[in-house]
Amino acid sequence: MAARLKDVFKNDIVKALRDEFKYENIMQVPQLEKIVVNMGVGDATDDAKVMDSAVAELMLITGQKPVIRKARKSISNFKLRAGVNIGCMVTLRGDYMWEFLDRLFNIAIPRIRDFRGVSPKSFDKFGNYTLGIREQTIFPEVDLDKVARVRGMNITFVIKNGNTAGDSKALLKKLGMPFAN
Repeated sequence: MAARLKDVFKNDIVKALRDEFKYENIMQVPQLEKIVVNMGVGDATDDAKVMDSAVAELMLITGQKPVIRKARKSISNFKLRAGVNIGCMVTLRGDYMWEFLDRLFNIAIPRIRDFRGVSPKSFDKFGNYTLGIREQTIFPEVDLDKVARVRGMNITFVIKNGNTAGDSKALLKKLGMPFAN
């Protein structure tokens, strides 16, 4: 069974964006290529079990096994050596991406305390959007009793054909991203 948001994109959003921006070809319409979820675990240098819990939580949230990221350079001020595990990340594509997006917009983001909308200024020059989340407990998959430490994460939406921030913003808005006014 295909993801609900994927069907909405194919059937409704593509046509709406094509009419709004006067694209001649359907391949010019901006579309979501992938979602990258990155969780920094800087305190894993002291305790290796911290990294295991972060990997398990990210696997629960995304439904995919994370890749453990290692430090590239040694930085003495942070007591960091090259090759030490400092984070984990997941790249979501296809149906996993659409399911995660649906759960993020409709379940997780509304659970953020004192939420007034996400910043409309977090677009880069290529039209990609990065969203910072302060705690992983907004996802219902995470058991609050098993959380050892509250962690944040960065979620990057990589948008193909999103040549400007306006194109990408229109796509994300139609998908259900709650931008602040």
